[in-house]
Amino acid sequence: MSGHSKWSSIKHKKAATDSKRGKIFTKIIKEITVAARQGKGDVNSNPRLRTAVQSAKAMNMPQENIQRAIKKGTGELPGVSYEEITYEGYGAGGVAVIVEAMTDNKNRTVAEIRSLLGKNGGQMGETGCVGWMFHRKGIITVEKEASDEENLMSIVLDAGAEDFQTEGNYEITTLPDDFEAVKEALEKNNIPCLSASITMVPQNTVQVEGKQATQVMKLMDALDDHDDVQNCYANFEISDEELQSH
Repeated sequence: MSGHSKWSSIKHKKAATDSKRGKIFTKIIKEITVAARQGKGDVNSNPRLRTAVQSAKAMNMPQENIQRAIKKGTGELPGVSYEEITYEGYGAGGVAVIVEAMTDNKNRTVAEIRSLLGKNGGQMGETGCVGWMFHRKGIITVEKEASDEENLMSIVLDAGAEDFQTEGNYEITTLPDDFEAVKEALEKNNIPCLSASITMVPQNTVQVEGKQATQVMKLMDALDDHDDVQNCYANFEISDEELQSH
């Protein structure tokens, strides 16, 4: 499993236990607001909103917070208007980095993202400089204890899954358009998801170690901590030993 996937798993574990909970709430609320603004405030007819609300519930966000964010998106309550923007660049060792942000001040955000890249051995790149290295996919993780492998594989492949991996937990890959159908198939069969999201999967990876590995991990943590950053993706490969030390 490549470093970016391991790092995502570590983030998922940290999210439920450490002080980042407040930041995660803020990011989810932004996503709910934008999803409701672009689509409708009804989760049944707005897949993006439905996924955001499910993420909020998984983090035990109060229902009143969720409803308030939806109403800000639909205009029923006043709220900040966020703009979605994607930045591309490089980390230490030539690692490709994609940053998805939501901001009410593009000039502030681009300056801060450029600064974080520079401080950690990287640099901002032109739009499109690394985007071609990634494919957008749906990734769903299911714990091994949640289902028999043969049964799970049959359910998800029938629902349109593209790939099925059994290393560690079960990892199901879908095309973005099939993501909701596969998730719904799991729900109908009472199989809980450990995590489920649309993500950017790198088509090739860069091995980093030593100082470069440290710089990459510091960069990813710094980007993840930034209030305007919703998601960040990278194509680094890193050993378990070095990853666990960060």
